[in-house]
Amino acid sequence: MKIASWNVNSLKVRLPHLTQWLADARPDIVALQETKLEDAKFPVDELAAAGYRAVYSGQKTYNGVAILARGEPGDVVTDIPGLDDPQRRILAATIGELRVVDLYVVNGKAVGDEKYAYKLHWLARVREFLAAELKRYPRLVVLGDFNICPDDRDVYDPVAWGEDILCSPPERAGLRAITDLGLYDSFRLFEAGAEHYSWWDYRQAAFRRNMGLRIDLILISEALKSAATTAAIDREPRRWERPSDHTPVTLELDI
Repeated sequence: MKIASWNVNSLKVRLPHLTQWLADARPDIVALQETKLEDAKFPVDELAAAGYRAVYSGQKTYNGVAILARGEPGDVVTDIPGLDDPQRRILAATIGELRVVDLYVVNGKAVGDEKYAYKLHWLARVREFLAAELKRYPRLVVLGDFNICPDDRDVYDPVAWGEDILCSPPERAGLRAITDLGLYDSFRLFEAGAEHYSWWDYRQAAFRRNMGLRIDLILISEALKSAATTAAIDREPRRWERPSDHTPVTLELDI
């Protein structure tokens, strides 16, 4: 089984990229972030023609998450109990034997900003939700745009970024509190080195110069760890015309 996550940065703009990539990569499950579409405008028919059923939670212009699957998604959750957030940033569904949770984590804007404080609060509430999910669903996959670099290997210039937004110790601690539930960063099961990124700014020829961040993650539970066979970052879509600033990350499971 092949699982993927991709922040498409507007599904309306990137739908041709998505359908091309689905045809080329042939994943079984794909989590999308920043769809930026109201639910009524979600391209259900186009994705069905590509072989995927979809569940989604969107809003106009901003945010938005979706899960695409070859199988039928069930037991869908679009809101976390106790988290008063009108922004569409979380989506969970059961697909076959897997529980899949798609996250578009709050950016936070800048350390000390009110949005940063909300990011830390959001992460804490998400951790509570995931702890409950893990008890109900041992075969858990949590994936998406985390807007956090797990450690300095995931930043092209750790000195320049220092403790700025996406790299600050409280953000990393919030992510670590989630992985400490018993979740593993699947990419790091196979690759320990630096200079592997999933996001590059549109400015300063950042992609060509590989000035990136690894902020798109696929976390898996202990029950799935032994089934993981390959994890990768597919850089090819970032080379296409009018690309998303993110590129897909993938995981293959022998299940």
